[in-house]
Amino acid sequence: MTKTPRLTLIAGPTASGKSRLALDMAEKPGAVIINADSQQLYTDLRILTARPSVEDEARAEHRLYGVADAAESWSVGRWTRAVMPLLEELAAQDRPALLVGGTGLYFNALTRGLADIPAVPDAVRDAVQTDYDAEGEAAFRRRLAEVDPVAAAAITPGDRQRLIRALAVAQSTGRSLSDWKADTRPLLAQGSYDALVVEPSRDRLYAACDARVSQMIDNGALDEVRALLARNLDPTLPAMKAVGVPELAAHLTGATTLDQAVAAIRLSTRHYAKRQLTWFRNQTSNWARVSPGA
Repeated sequence: MTKTPRLTLIAGPTASGKSRLALDMAEKPGAVIINADSQQLYTDLRILTARPSVEDEARAEHRLYGVADAAESWSVGRWTRAVMPLLEELAAQDRPALLVGGTGLYFNALTRGLADIPAVPDAVRDAVQTDYDAEGEAAFRRRLAEVDPVAAAAITPGDRQRLIRALAVAQSTGRSLSDWKADTRPLLAQGSYDALVVEPSRDRLYAACDARVSQMIDNGALDEVRALLARNLDPTLPAMKAVGVPELAAHLTGATTLDQAVAAIRLSTRHYAKRQLTWFRNQTSNWARVSPGA
């Protein structure tokens, strides 16, 4: 008899209700909810990332939430190195695990694989950036096509960052980025998990996004951002770029009114949710769908 997977992947856009679904499913004895959201990793962003509440955490065990300081920068690789031993530990204990989040690259790493690409030296990256700025995109893309035609054809027009990375990887490793990616293997064995996407209607999702922003403001999001600003952290850190942080920072520094900041957060949240919806529809078309409130 085939054994039912004890691991369930639950993906979906922000404010879709996936955390609530996971909490309901976690009523099984010994079930553990594990974070698969890149922003909910950060201790400093409990309110703005809508991390599970203290009450929710009391209902079921939660792992990998609020485990990183805002001064840190977690990559996909670092998250997989944290989550895989945890999944193995729970599997050995025969405990159900619910992996929940909206970061598509995390799910891709588990189900499709993550390329173990060596770090590109700063000197190489800086030189390639200089070349791009001097040559322009068209000439630079032709150079890339000579060493990585797959990447040159696939990278969308105007995507300076990905073009530079592709050529920098080829120059620093002697191997194309496309070849590195082709060697990837899934971290999870096929058949070892169930997978679903929480996908509400667009109108319902946008309304939930707007309501969440209002709730965040009521719950103290301004104080959360004020505390972050007091640390004088690098503005390029992931925590400092989380939706809501730049907008409220602009208000706290006098650049906008609170009403303007709230409107900007609502717009950013909707755009983020829309991108997530599109990503999951394209990348996880074979996963089961759940439509709350449908």
